[in-house]
Amino acid sequence: MDVVSDAISAVRLGHPSFRRVGMRGSWCVRLDPYHGAGVGVVMKGGCWLLPDDGTPVHLGVGDAVMLPHGTGYLITDSPVDPVAAARKAVPLEQWLAETDWPVRPDDDTELLCGSYRLDNSSRHPLMEELPQVVRLVNRMGSHLELRAAIDLLAGELDQTRPGSSVALPGLLDLLFVYMIRSWMAEDTDGAWPRALSDPVTATALRALHAEPAAPWTNESLAATARVSRPTLARRFTTLVGRPPMAYLTWWRLTLAATLLRDTSETVSAIADRVGYGTPYALSHAFERQFGTTPGRYRATTANRSPTTDGSAG
Repeated sequence: MDVVSDAISAVRLGHPSFRRVGMRGSWCVRLDPYHGAGVGVVMKGGCWLLPDDGTPVHLGVGDAVMLPHGTGYLITDSPVDPVAAARKAVPLEQWLAETDWPVRPDDDTELLCGSYRLDNSSRHPLMEELPQVVRLVNRMGSHLELRAAIDLLAGELDQTRPGSSVALPGLLDLLFVYMIRSWMAEDTDGAWPRALSDPVTATALRALHAEPAAPWTNESLAATARVSRPTLARRFTTLVGRPPMAYLTWWRLTLAATLLRDTSETVSAIADRVGYGTPYALSHAFERQFGTTPGRYRATTANRSPTTDGSAG
């Protein structure tokens, strides 16, 4: 997998939720902060997004928005004062329960929404760098891959088709990936866009993610990137925020946490997969990073249910 895919996979919990909803008349909905990331696309009409931390954002037809940190927000039909909107806002769960929310021809606004639950203990630095709100404006000829994913996802949600239970989560994955790609293309001054466009750092990152269990050293990684060890250390540390071997340790343990959460593999098998010679060595390092043993971590995360709470991005 590549770095962006790994960054998403490492933190995702359970199954995503997704829906296409329609609104009419005057409305204002509130979603409290949650441990997750949401996306939304305006398919018809328009609306205003009022994040808890940030300025109001107007969304028109075709505009897409991602809230990667589970920021609480209001979403409403018209520009209003945040304080006044908060007083009249209906909690999302209540609104979904009381409203005939499937799309109808007379809806003023249609939204395509999706969300993930996230494990914040495994957040990748790439995800941490994302702003509270990522807004991608619909422009002619822009974000073509994202537009294709939106069209496919909307089509799957319009009617139940054979294989939808597999297609829908995969399409939401694509939506997240394409939105992060689009953000990286537009925000070229960020550390991670620069890291993944820098040939030396990007080569080193790809190597570490492709073979995390390999017996990497600063020397062998520098040879893979075709630079000297000091050059690799300087460029990698500047752009990624930590030295190559420190990043490798962090990534191995993050990958171990993902395997503990999502598979039934033994600790011994996971240790082999992530580059630790013995289960004891993995357990010792794991407890230093996560503050708990692999066994207790697995028992805790196994009790987390899939995303079925109706969170809408």
